Amino acid sequence: MIDIVLALLSTAGALSILFASIGILRMPDFYLRLSVTVKASTLGVGLLLICAAIMFPDVSVTTKAIAIVFFLIITAPIGAHMIGRAAYFTGTPLWKGTIADELAGMYDEETHTLESEEEERDKGDAPNIAETEEETK
Repeated sequence: MIDIVLALLSTAGALSILFASIGILRMPDFYLRLSVTVKASTLGVGLLLICAAIMFPDVSVTTKAIAIVFFLIITAPIGAHMIGRAAYFTGTPLWKGTIADELAGMYDEETHTLESEEEERDKGDAPNIAETEEETK
């Protein structure tokens, strides 16, 4: 029974990594490639490490495998976010089929911060919702 579970988990992990590698070739721009590879490879490596933990029932191997999966799940999305943010701010082009660029015009190049519409509204640059409702009455 354990052999069947190991076979299923390792096959799913290997297929996930295969899909990540195909995603690198098929996706049209950097941001989509980054998204596909981080998600699929994290899943694939996590499944293969779970297989290793099951295959070797030693406490040290299981503990290390679980710790690696835990840190991979925590750090991979954060790392991908920071890489994507750096790519956006340095001007890596978006795919020509991109429908909306929600960050356009919100990046302050002097302070290197993003400003949302809510912050602009709080500063008084944009009208407040409550003020516009009072004006319409």
